[in-house]
Amino acid sequence: MRTVEVLLDEEADLAVREAWRRLADAGLPSQARHRSPTNSPHLTLASCPELTAPIRWELAEVAAALPLPVRFTGVVRFERPTSVLAWGLDLDSALAGLHDRVWDAVASDSPPETLNPLHAPAHWSPHVTLGRSRRAGAFADRRVPELLPAPPLSVRLTTLRSYDTETGALEMLEPRP
Repeated sequence: MRTVEVLLDEEADLAVREAWRRLADAGLPSQARHRSPTNSPHLTLASCPELTAPIRWELAEVAAALPLPVRFTGVVRFERPTSVLAWGLDLDSALAGLHDRVWDAVASDSPPETLNPLHAPAHWSPHVTLGRSRRAGAFADRRVPELLPAPPLSVRLTTLRSYDTETGALEMLEPRP
């Protein structure tokens, strides 16, 4: 499976990594515990089995639209088969448009049953994961709000990339020359 993700500007990246560190230091689930060199703060836009030529063509257009300014909205929690603690992003028209273009690209050349329904525009909740656990209620700890730094108010989404879940390889998705 291939993800389509967008990276954060340097200031936001550092703020997310600080939140990861604080969660880990408190003994809570944290993305800081993932030691893979590919682990970095990001926003997942979609996933698909393969980045075919038509998908790549469309994603090059999306990459050309970056950087894109966005805003964090604060802490969010999800309980879907895993517990997730994240900073949510404001789904304004620019971010929704970027996501729609990525979704349309991957949906245009992928079997529908292979697409993650949580990435579909009607169900997508833009967020940057701070911690994840298979344990339900892992972030019910009352200390969580005081542990986390405030997210930066303005953030720029800077670079489109793809992660191959089978090989662990990262690929930067560049605009067409």
